[in-house]
Amino acid sequence: MRYLPFILILLITCLLIVVPSEPNGWVFTALAATLFLSLVGIWDLLQGKHSLRRNYPVIGHIRRLFEGIRPEIRQYLIESDRDDVPFSREVRSLAYQRAKRAEELMPFGTEVDVYANKYSWINHSIKPAKTTDTDFRLNVGGPSCKQPYQASLLNISALSFGSLGGNAIQALNRGAKLGNFAHDTGEGSISRHHRKFGGDLIWEIGTGYFGCRTEDGHFDPERFKEQAADDQVKMIELKLSQGAKPGKGGILPSSKVTDEIAEARGVPVYSDCVSPAGHSAFSTPIEMMEFIAKLRDLSGGKPIGFKLCVGQPAEFMGIVKAMLETEITPDFVVVDGNEGGTGAAPLEFLNRMGTPLEDGLVFVRNCLVGAGLRDQIKIAASGKLITAFSMAKALALGADWCNSGRGFMFALGCIQAQSCHTNHCPTGIATHDSLRERALVVGDKAERVAYFHKNTLKALGAVANAAGLDHPGEISPEQIQVRLETGDVGSLLQTKTWLEENELAEATLDPFYARAWAQASASHF
Repeated sequence: MRYLPFILILLITCLLIVVPSEPNGWVFTALAATLFLSLVGIWDLLQGKHSLRRNYPVIGHIRRLFEGIRPEIRQYLIESDRDDVPFSREVRSLAYQRAKRAEELMPFGTEVDVYANKYSWINHSIKPAKTTDTDFRLNVGGPSCKQPYQASLLNISALSFGSLGGNAIQALNRGAKLGNFAHDTGEGSISRHHRKFGGDLIWEIGTGYFGCRTEDGHFDPERFKEQAADDQVKMIELKLSQGAKPGKGGILPSSKVTDEIAEARGVPVYSDCVSPAGHSAFSTPIEMMEFIAKLRDLSGGKPIGFKLCVGQPAEFMGIVKAMLETEITPDFVVVDGNEGGTGAAPLEFLNRMGTPLEDGLVFVRNCLVGAGLRDQIKIAASGKLITAFSMAKALALGADWCNSGRGFMFALGCIQAQSCHTNHCPTGIATHDSLRERALVVGDKAERVAYFHKNTLKALGAVANAAGLDHPGEISPEQIQVRLETGDVGSLLQTKTWLEENELAEATLDPFYARAWAQASASHF
């Protein structure tokens, strides 16, 4: 159906040419118009820059027409910082501009309500710094890690092959290779598309143990060892939960379990692919730490971490107590906010389940600092992080690096049509329909992925420099200001609770943390 207007134009053009008629101006005008539209449609099918036009020849230009007559970036700062609105078109436009290396300047200055409740900003310095190298990196790997990884401050968040098509995965991984940053595989394991260009991978292992599972769905040490030995795999991430649907496993319908997906996940072809809600390899915090130690040993000492959306406070504290009891620590923890994205999730889970990123980050930071473990474990943040300011705020709240899913999806050309679960993605990203998928040209989109990464870090460096800092990692909670409900201003240092080193072990006076710490147990969740 999406090709129908173009086909009708071609048919009308042919009829005007072959059907005899009296020569008159009307016929020539109609023929000229349909010939022009036919050429436009043919060009749309052949060009590789715009996937929407490749999938919707001729009519795809209508969207471009409307885009051209609206403001491109209006209120993106305030929209990206509010909890009560869907992700704004303006932030999407910003991501497109960075991916396409377009100019990011706007006239007239600030157009947001700076007195709005929860509006936040970073204070600048009269003496700005100047950083020329914005390829910001950090070393990930604790005391037991034998193969630490130099990670970028911005990496691709978990986007599974299955939710995304093969061309989208190839473009992301090739972009990661071009920009020298990491690409998280998502729960769907490592596919042939991940391997094609050799970009660095963070292998995510979920409750289904895809890529390292037995026939009955349990963890297979030998298959894991074989996959983890690949030089392309730089870090391994154990997924406890994800922000968009914490506490719920995923189901990939049998119709979408193609030969390639079955090969990557290690499941039967064209049968429902079910991820359980919880893990079967461990059932207590202590067993979880022992499993992490096992993964590290089987991988040859690569960085091992886990990802979660923070839920019951005492459960995460139980994991922290297990770290202290076993003296086994992960190399990193990824905190996923409940604002994280997904291809499909129940509405109630999507909006009202799990802890938002800002609160989850501070909680995890406080638990690790309060237990005296923070210097051994890196923290990553994910959940609607696209702008340089959103990254700066996450770093101030305790993150060491950031992961972005939406930002890189926008770089691929995502228009948020919200048809990911239908296999009818109009831009060829979240689909396995070969005709739709061909619209996404890997080489072109890979460059945009790399440029989005580079230009976002460049913007982050500029924000840090304007605050008088040489590195984004120096951004502190005191520098981020927030408009309170009373209309007053307070910094994150004032508006959040910040535990001191070993404060939990020495009986904190904070009632919330004291109560949860007393309830936590290393022997059960």
